Amino acid sequence: MNRAPISLTSGPRVTSAPPPLDYYDAILAGPVPGVKIALREENGALCDVNFIDDGAPDQAPRTALGRRAAAQLRAYFADPRRPLDLPLALTGTPFQKRVWAALCAIPAGETRRYGELAELLGSGPRAVGGACRANPIPLFVPCHRVVAAGGAGGFMGRVEGPALALKHWLLQHERAMP
Repeated sequence: MNRAPISLTSGPRVTSAPPPLDYYDAILAGPVPGVKIALREENGALCDVNFIDDGAPDQAPRTALGRRAAAQLRAYFADPRRPLDLPLALTGTPFQKRVWAALCAIPAGETRRYGELAELLGSGPRAVGGACRANPIPLFVPCHRVVAAGGAGGFMGRVEGPALALKHWLLQHERAMP
């Protein structure tokens, strides 16, 4: 029997019981100790990227898209300028989709402040933060590139712990640390 992963995320995508490991189409080693990356696709598009406990067993990609995603992630972790470019299935509100499109326009190695994106979108920083927290496909929709006025800000609804350590690693990897 598969054991449920320990999700590092919070917010609307997280339920009291994380999905079983066989929910994912691939489970890959993450870039930092203690974290693995779980991928799920539907209808030929990536629909869920989750960071799970390192104790979960690796699972080779079961689909062609999963193999492409794994190859792109390995290339990105070796060189942050390598694009992550796959078909994405983003389910969210129209506002969330506008925020996610704005996130995808932030180049690797650059950051934007929550307030900057809010001004661009005619919204407020908290609303932008909420859309970032609800992002179902982190890394491919680079919410880690959005920072607070006074530092890194949060990541996946967390302001400390493994999630924030992962954001710091990603920003340092891209040489974009605020």
